[in-house]
Amino acid sequence: MALAGAALAHAAYPLLLLRAAHFTPWAAPAPRRRLLSGPPTAGEPPPPVRPPASKLADPPGVGAPEPSLPWRDAEAEILRDIEPVLQLIKDILHTDRYGDGECLSPEDENVVVEKLLGYHPRAQDKIGCGLDAIMVDRHPEFRKSRCLFVVRTDGVWIDFSYQKCLRAYLREKYPSHAEKFIREHFKRT
Repeated sequence: MALAGAALAHAAYPLLLLRAAHFTPWAAPAPRRRLLSGPPTAGEPPPPVRPPASKLADPPGVGAPEPSLPWRDAEAEILRDIEPVLQLIKDILHTDRYGDGECLSPEDENVVVEKLLGYHPRAQDKIGCGLDAIMVDRHPEFRKSRCLFVVRTDGVWIDFSYQKCLRAYLREKYPSHAEKFIREHFKRT
């Protein structure tokens, strides 16, 4: 009898394996995808239901005010910091405050030297043997553009970019926000 039971169990063994394989997840057939919209068929689960808008969190700008972003705070601080210098430079270059070839007043020169020229990437090359004055004049190649010039003690004068000075200043003082500020607020990089 024991032999008959063992033979029967051995014969049923492949059936159990086949049946077990049918229920294992890795052996389950891949779910079918519906290509056309329509009601789900009996073998497919219904699509997920989106909760009503009243149950969703308020979209940004609705309800509680959105917390201030660190970038916006930094941007506002940078603008407050450089705005007086930018306004002075625009006033010097784009109004009749100074004529072509005219040197800046001692007050304006001090601001330009301290807040701008000192941060130029090649300030030492620009100043050379010594600084005599800062002058406004037309650019030698781009005659429609007025720019600032360093007048050196040896009589040589050389132009410098106030935007290069500002970029270097921003990179030094605001290293984590400088590049984004430059991209968003300066025309050329």
